[in-house]
Amino acid sequence: MPALALRAVRQLWLDCGLDASALSQLELNDGGAMLPSSFAIAAAAQASIGACGLAAAEFWRLRGGELQTVGVDASHAVAEFRSEHYFRVDGALPADPWDKIAGIYRCGDGRWVRIHTNFAHHCRGVLDLLGCEYDRDAVAGALATWSAFDFEDAAAERGLVVAALRSFAEWDAHPQGRAVAALPPLTITRIGDAPPLPLPPSFRPLQGIRALDLTRIIAGPVAGRALAAHGADVLRITSPNLPTIATLDIDTGRGKRNAGLDLTTAAGREALRALLADAHVFIQGYRPGGLAALGFSPEDAARLRPGIVYVSLSAYGHTGPWAGRRGFDSLTQAASGFNLAEAEAAGSDAPRALPAQALDHGAGYLAALGAIAALHRQRAEGGSWHVQVSLAQTGHWLRGLGRVAGAMDRSLPTLDDVRPWLEERDSGFGRLLAVRHAARMALTPARWDLPSMPLDSHVPGWAG
Repeated sequence: MPALALRAVRQLWLDCGLDASALSQLELNDGGAMLPSSFAIAAAAQASIGACGLAAAEFWRLRGGELQTVGVDASHAVAEFRSEHYFRVDGALPADPWDKIAGIYRCGDGRWVRIHTNFAHHCRGVLDLLGCEYDRDAVAGALATWSAFDFEDAAAERGLVVAALRSFAEWDAHPQGRAVAALPPLTITRIGDAPPLPLPPSFRPLQGIRALDLTRIIAGPVAGRALAAHGADVLRITSPNLPTIATLDIDTGRGKRNAGLDLTTAAGREALRALLADAHVFIQGYRPGGLAALGFSPEDAARLRPGIVYVSLSAYGHTGPWAGRRGFDSLTQAASGFNLAEAEAAGSDAPRALPAQALDHGAGYLAALGAIAALHRQRAEGGSWHVQVSLAQTGHWLRGLGRVAGAMDRSLPTLDDVRPWLEERDSGFGRLLAVRHAARMALTPARWDLPSMPLDSHVPGWAG
């Protein structure tokens, strides 16, 4: 396992244009960590978290810090890839965030579709399209009159989040699958000229780095949480017009401050421009084109803040016919072949999801890695930079790590199993028990200085 994870780190490192000599400072153990999956999720977790931590360590060295080793325990990394399953508030399980009709259904042509209805407007849209009641049996009956691909297309035309399940062969032959296969796991592109932004010496790798986090659910918030673990001042901006999943915010909100801005108003856009003028990193996971329509495209941001590192997260990538399509981890797993591949490995006729939101968490750490790598380039040569990561690219990267034999019958790690990697502290929600960050930094220990707080707990301004 460490050999596979190290190879994965090396490839990510070289894709980011970082100095290969630093790889000798990374220590990955063979913890025997495995999940009930035919995919190398443990290696993906260890590699993405390790590469991100090593990039932070090297950035600190560029700022005048010392050379340090970075270690990642495989079992700890797996726990962090499933962090939303393990946190507790005042000793209690959080509320189940998933809608009662969300999930996989068989259609009339014998194929399967997955619907995502965790946001109320998506739920209403699916029910309107099906013309049925808010009931699993009613949804199943209505979908029995559709073919899977027809329903997928009809839902996409309405801006809903639905995916027909495909095999790997079908995805690889699909125009979007081909577009994703042509991309690396992440891309870093120079989008403007600017001098290197001044940064004083620091006690932590990302101390003094200001990051705006305009993301929801898991992938983007994980990226912001990773930057905060290394000392960045992360300010999450939410909108009163957009839903979120409050339960997930408890886990991913550690280390951040958060404020609300209505970007549909002139005052809200002006406030964000003022924040952007002093930011170093801008992470956004809005639907493709959404922020551009409000004046905050990558090119807009580079004009407003020369030297910015702009990170875009999407479902299916920035090229291909589905580049503008909405999606989530579960939908991308379904569309790109994972659910049917896991079923085949398990000898099951029913589709089977990955035992972790691995595309979400993987994309989150790849986005953080890309942001830090772009900060390296900004410091070395100046410029404004655009980092692009998608769930589908992350899935293609995970596939490329190969398959795992004999793991499908393993048990999921329990709360007691991951207890060595938990930490407890007060939060704005109560006493919070949660997985601490898995990157083990020899000289600048990763930590979250700020507790999770309810949304809109802070003013929209920088800490200092």
